[in-house]
Amino acid sequence: MTLSTSIPHLKRKARTLQRKERIPLHQALDRIAAAEGYRSWSLLAARNPAGMAGAMLSTLASGDMALLAGRPGQGKTVAGILLAMEAARTGRHSIFFSFEYTAADFERRCAALGLAPAPHAPFRFDGSDLIAADHIEKAMDLAPPGSLAVVDYLQLLDQRRQNPALPVQLRSLKGFAQARGMILVFLSQIDRGYDAAAKPFPDLGDIRLPNPVDLRMFDKAFFVQGGEIRIPAAA
Repeated sequence: MTLSTSIPHLKRKARTLQRKERIPLHQALDRIAAAEGYRSWSLLAARNPAGMAGAMLSTLASGDMALLAGRPGQGKTVAGILLAMEAARTGRHSIFFSFEYTAADFERRCAALGLAPAPHAPFRFDGSDLIAADHIEKAMDLAPPGSLAVVDYLQLLDQRRQNPALPVQLRSLKGFAQARGMILVFLSQIDRGYDAAAKPFPDLGDIRLPNPVDLRMFDKAFFVQGGEIRIPAAA
């Protein structure tokens, strides 16, 4: 479906509508999306992925470890799928690791979003019950430098008692990413106390951490809220 104008212009229209009608931005974005023929802004973004996914990918460098965080329903999983698909479209080896989806679930989610890997794109899905640092490193062992993995999601990496603590796994993955030139992106939950009315986007202080983690291990952080994404400047 062709948009009536560019996504940045549609976002400006949404902000104007937000001010005019004094409604939350995510509602304004959804109304603009509806006028374009989409059920929600996240679906509009998913059908027009090049801008958002390309902008995320352009900020990431080999060896980076990054967060992609948001509250439920704000679009972080869609953004993660788009990022993995865009990496594969540009020729990078790309893996989407998920604790949440089976392979069939993932295919249905992508189909609902109108997404599918390009033919022969170097993309694969991994929904193993054994996802942890050692599994991720083994799965990426033969991938070339610049390959990208999206992990859905950070807070579940140490859910199995036999897995090392989350900080231990992250230190291992950080060393792996730097030594091998990989890019690792972790979807992350945001604390329930985050108030979108108080600030438009969450930040590192809002990351939900059941166990202490040094967030300085992450080179970059993307935050999703109301169908929009805050993207850090490229290094």
